[in-house]
Amino acid sequence: MTSLILTLTCPDKPGIVAALSSILAENGFNITESQQYSDMEHNRFFMRVACDGLLPQADLEAMLAPIRGAFNMQLQLYPADARLRVLILVSKFDHCLIDLIYRQQNGSLNMDIAAIASNHEIGRQWADNAQLPYHALGGKEAKAENEAKLTALIDRENIDLIVLARYMQVLTAEFVDRYGAQIINIHHSFLPSFKGAEPYSQAHARGVKLIGATAHFVTAELDEGPIITQGVEPVRHDMSVGAFIDVGRDTERRALARAVRLYTERRVFLNGGKTVIFD
Repeated sequence: MTSLILTLTCPDKPGIVAALSSILAENGFNITESQQYSDMEHNRFFMRVACDGLLPQADLEAMLAPIRGAFNMQLQLYPADARLRVLILVSKFDHCLIDLIYRQQNGSLNMDIAAIASNHEIGRQWADNAQLPYHALGGKEAKAENEAKLTALIDRENIDLIVLARYMQVLTAEFVDRYGAQIINIHHSFLPSFKGAEPYSQAHARGVKLIGATAHFVTAELDEGPIITQGVEPVRHDMSVGAFIDVGRDTERRALARAVRLYTERRVFLNGGKTVIFD
């Protein structure tokens, strides 16, 4: 049995679903899950399909070639059980890293952590505990050296996804241009509010009643990338900044883990400055 996930984007027009489903049916594939979205404003169509059949993936790829051209599709097929290789970058706050390691170990995320890299030694103990490769990075003055090291690591280890699990170094535009659609960051506020440093202090000073976290793709503009997931929690007027941080860290963990799950299950589609999420 061949179990596959198919993703596609293309200009919206009549006949896309009919053409795809006909090819799948004619080749003995059963559709087990299907979601689609038409962006009327930008005339874009998005679709994710899970299907089972007996035909090898390469053969189905060949059968789909005619509709690729006819509809100008960006169409990809993935084995449903394929696990993504993930690089986690972390600085001195380790709560998101610990959570991702735990979720990989209990099988709730469809990924393998290929390596952990950090500019603080706190990341090493968790890598060692989980028997995962660890790579030490320098501080912000070593940015060029760090990114050269990361680029070599990403290429050597065939990394599919880079997770900034509270990695506090700003990446260069060149690095982001190369890997941006593969980089997910967790920002400790409900974007677009309270960008930049110390968002919990900013939120506390404004007397907010909800604090949040945002997982987003990384772009050259700080904290401006397409949003994947967000989470919020209520806070009270009598809570300190420290209490805000404690609540916020739980929210960060959950928002980042959900974003990683969606990405590894091929449920995230870029749509300009936004995302389409099939969940």
